[in-house]
Amino acid sequence: MDSGNQNLWLGIGLAGQLLFGARFAVQWLYSEIKGKSRVPHAFWYLSVAAGTLLLAYAIHRDELPFIVGETVTLLIFLRNVQLIRKSS
Repeated sequence: MDSGNQNLWLGIGLAGQLLFGARFAVQWLYSEIKGKSRVPHAFWYLSVAAGTLLLAYAIHRDELPFIVGETVTLLIFLRNVQLIRKSS
């Protein structure tokens, strides 16, 4: 694999991890504003974005345990987004 393609996939994997971490910062700040523990809708949308990037990276790396884990969590994230949209 050429280094440009390798760097692209490394960037995708890192972006997924960054989004995954950002969702916790969003949840924490939202809870601080509300004065109690709460999960904002943005948490789930960031989860879907991060999960999609991490699943793509796992598939690219052809790592079955990572693929299975990301698929399961992405389905959970998508279900939460579906519930949010249904209740709106």
